[in-house]
Amino acid sequence: MRDKVTTKPAQHIFVALDTSDLMHALKLAQMLKGRIGGVKIGKEFFTSHGPTGTRMIADEGLPIFLDLKFHDIPNTVAGAVRASISLKPFILNVHAAGGRAMMESARDAAAEEANSQGVDRPLILGVTVLTSLDEADLKEIGLSSSTNDQVRRLASLAQESGLDGVVCSASEIKSLRTHCGKEFKLLTPGIRPSWADVGDQKRVVSPLFALSQGADFLVIGRPITSSDDPVTAISRIEHDLQHDG
Repeated sequence: MRDKVTTKPAQHIFVALDTSDLMHALKLAQMLKGRIGGVKIGKEFFTSHGPTGTRMIADEGLPIFLDLKFHDIPNTVAGAVRASISLKPFILNVHAAGGRAMMESARDAAAEEANSQGVDRPLILGVTVLTSLDEADLKEIGLSSSTNDQVRRLASLAQESGLDGVVCSASEIKSLRTHCGKEFKLLTPGIRPSWADVGDQKRVVSPLFALSQGADFLVIGRPITSSDDPVTAISRIEHDLQHDG
């Protein structure tokens, strides 16, 4: 069976291993195993180390969120999803802006290949609007909708296309819970503890706020991975999650 993310507060957290340093990523995975829900493998790590490096991280026993944000024609995305299944990710994602046919192809390819390999199908999530974008950015690329409206539109399309949930900012969780229901999975990047630097994110919230709004999974990177003591950083975040204010 697929590894479960438990209800212990820090187990909602997927730590972003956004690094090209394989040894550093492995050290973080070893250090954080049992303290978090899993790790996120993104483009920087995957471009540097590919499936082999990803398997090395997975072998540490942590669930993997394969954050490659597939966005292409349906047949190409389906092929990429099929190729990903051998890595046994817990979550993988595609851009919801790729459209209904693309998302349906991703959904079907994941189910068929997982069944063929005799492994659990990963959760397939649709990326709505990147947390590095705000309404001024949307207007600049030709979208007149508000951020909230665009996120809701793409989330609805992802749900209609049979995806398990979406990636969204925590500021949109409450609206999406009402719109898409309790079972629809919501993963939120752009999470920053009050004591951490915001960096290049624009629509950010605290871990406590995200969980209180109903997030299923939180992605946190630099506040943990850039810390001199990542384990202490996790403990500090867990303390924040358990103590309002």
